[in-house]
This record gives sequence, C-alpha cells and structure tokens, in this order.
Amino acid sequence: MSQLLAIDYGTKRVGFAISDPQQKIASPLITVPINLAITKIQQITKDYQIEAIIVGIPRQKNGQYSEVFNQIKEFEATLKKVLPKVRIIHHEERYTSKMAQRIILESGIKKQKRKNKSLLDKISASILLESYIQSVE
Repeated sequence: MSQLLAIDYGTKRVGFAISDPQQKIASPLITVPINLAITKIQQITKDYQIEAIIVGIPRQKNGQYSEVFNQIKEFEATLKKVLPKVRIIHHEERYTSKMAQRIILESGIKKQKRKNKSLLDKISASILLESYIQSVE
C-alpha cells in the first residue's frame, strides 16, 4: 500500500509526518526551513510511495481562515505543479500546535530540547495526520 504525508506549514518551517503503508499510524518525520520544503517533499515522494499529501488548514476560533491561509494556497499551487500526480487533501489543523506542546511537555523532554521549534512542527504534523486517518476510518 501507499503512504500519506502530512504537512504542518509555517512561515519559517514546515513539519512533516508520514503514515505507515497501511495508513493506520502517523509518525513525525522531519522539519525543514520553508525555503527547502518543496525540494524535501519531492525527495520524500521519491523515497516513499506517497498516495496523498495532507495539508493542514488552520482556522481561527470564529471559523475564519488564519492569516497564513493565503501562503498555504500559494505553497499548494507550487506543489500541484511539481507533483501533479499526487493528491492534495485539506484537513483542519486547529490546535495541533497546542496539542504538540502538551505532548512534548508531558513526555519529560528536558527544557533545552523543548525550545527546539522543529520538534514541535513535526509533532504537530503527526497530530494532523493522526486526525486525518481517524476521520476517514
């Protein structure tokens, strides 16, 4: 079977998570600077059998799209050009960063490592992917 790739898009970094081939388990993968994200996605789709890319769509408490939504749409347009055969699926990502912060804090990771924002981004992507997997079961 093929796998799913989830993206937690940020203005500075992009966190990635990947599913197992049965699309049941989400695992944090990597975080890269925004300027390397497209290249990294191309590499990941070559290294794994990626069926679809799950893109987190952030909304505010009132349901409106967040400020970063337009940047995500531009990023997605570039993705469609470079990977036209890979499906792109939107999925709500509200509160994934807060959930990731809680998971990191509760895991007992030392304060110095908790300051590493790349850890937060890839765990957020994993939570996003987990949420998507549960929504389609």
